[in-house]
Amino acid sequence: MPSIKDAVERVRETMAGAALRSGRDPADIRLVAVTKQVDDERISEALEAGVRIIGENYAQEAQRTFALLKDRDIEWHFIGRLQRNKAKYTVRFMDMIHSVDRIEVAREIDRRAEGVGRVMNILVAVNLAGEQSKSGVAGEETPELVRRLSVLKNLSIRGLMTMPPWSADPEAARPFFRSLRELRDRIDDEGIPGVSMKELSMGMSGDYAVAIEEGATMVRIGRAIFGERT
Repeated sequence: MPSIKDAVERVRETMAGAALRSGRDPADIRLVAVTKQVDDERISEALEAGVRIIGENYAQEAQRTFALLKDRDIEWHFIGRLQRNKAKYTVRFMDMIHSVDRIEVAREIDRRAEGVGRVMNILVAVNLAGEQSKSGVAGEETPELVRRLSVLKNLSIRGLMTMPPWSADPEAARPFFRSLRELRDRIDDEGIPGVSMKELSMGMSGDYAVAIEEGATMVRIGRAIFGERT
């Protein structure tokens, strides 16, 4: 098994190659290391290898990891589905939430963020394939949800996130990544006050190069850095 350092370097090389192929600056794409079920030692190795954004799927696990690493220079991103009753914990230390897909959850995040004097950066999660097993707002309903979220004073809408249907062929994800970029552009063209559509969180270990070619600004990588989960 390659070292964490080698794995991070390989991922960054692939990211840079995909960026250059699509005429983009590699510095414009950020790596989010997904630490779900990863032990503390390997997370520390990733940080030593230059990882600066940690992506957590579960609120309870995120709290524990944050308590361990709170003195490190790290951005914390919540990428799993957030339950309303977990918002009060998440807003205390997360820098961004990638998975907002319901107005009820957004209002709870807004209320909790106000209580701790923060403005929470969020992405709207979009379920472009309509998969029942996945969360996310339907593509055609996304602009209206963004408009409704835009009036919440303690939220800052930064862009969109998606997770395409699983496939062994990375090219199968390309139409979904392209659709998210086009949806982002349509919403951006509306010029909704207080809304920035800069970020596209899309692409994971099997398809992140394709995601970058289609405009991803953040890729969420777990297996390609840490190996298979036990």
